Amino acid sequence: MAKTDKDITLEELRSGSEKVLKKVYEDNRAKFLNFARRYDLTEEENIDIYQDAYIVFYENVMNGKLEELTSSVSTYLFSIGKYLIFDRMRKNKKSVSGSYDLSKVGETDVHINTLDLESADLTREQKLLKEHFKGLGAKCQELLTLFYYRGYTIQEIMEKGNYNSENVVKAAKSRCMKTLKERIQENTY
Repeated sequence: MAKTDKDITLEELRSGSEKVLKKVYEDNRAKFLNFARRYDLTEEENIDIYQDAYIVFYENVMNGKLEELTSSVSTYLFSIGKYLIFDRMRKNKKSVSGSYDLSKVGETDVHINTLDLESADLTREQKLLKEHFKGLGAKCQELLTLFYYRGYTIQEIMEKGNYNSENVVKAAKSRCMKTLKERIQENTY
């Protein structure tokens, strides 16, 4: 069986590759911080949480708890980070929905992946969003996913999507959101 990029990354981390260690950290830091800003924590807390999530990830790789990934490194890090965010919010007495057991972080990749935003109990609005999102063009789907789910900045999307300027990205995102909202509204009445 051919090794995937995820397997190679884990092997390189286990072998002590400073280059891969730094790359994984830097490639995910800004995206995570952008994602974490939606929660009611300070920027310093978000930075601390990212660093803690990265340490948990790295320790899981090094001590053999994480032998192979069934998701991307980013998804794994974000999942750990979500646990840590919710734990911090509970400690700060801020409201958090759901019950997450932080002690189980890293026990199994399957458990971590179940924290994903997918849920069997979707509201009517969420079902409409999911249905109509699939009806958007590939470019719109990618742009909205990068911005809202992956936490990319407009600048990062511009570079990744080969857009000419930030204004082009903003206009495209606005058009995509308008189309999505119109399609959802047509089905809510």
